[in-house]
Amino acid sequence: MGRVYQGHPGIGTGLFEGEALVASDGFSARYDVDLTKGVFSRPAHKLHGESFAERIIVLDIAKGGVASAWMLRVLMQGAHRPKALILNWANPIMAQGASFGEMPLIDRFDCDITKELKTGERLRILPEEGRVEVVG
Repeated sequence: MGRVYQGHPGIGTGLFEGEALVASDGFSARYDVDLTKGVFSRPAHKLHGESFAERIIVLDIAKGGVASAWMLRVLMQGAHRPKALILNWANPIMAQGASFGEMPLIDRFDCDITKELKTGERLRILPEEGRVEVVG
């Protein structure tokens, strides 16, 4: 087995696997992404131009206010939705949005998860257990 990281029990049930997309930047579902194209669209974002479709997004902290909750739902209903979201820290609004949008979410690791995981690594996540495994 590869590396295993333990976070706080998260949102979502089941097992999710996919390619990591990692940056030490924050995440706003309202201002950082183009929902119709499935890419990070804010020029100042470290993942600008990168597609998040079918990938597991790994970022530092949640940003934004109440609009983030409904934007996560819109994001997860679209054709270019990510598989899951892993953050060092998610605020209550991001957690609410993940639940509302049925987006798997894990946060609160005992390390900086953006420094441990690399873009392109294959991850397996179990949100109910708060576990992230690097499988390839």
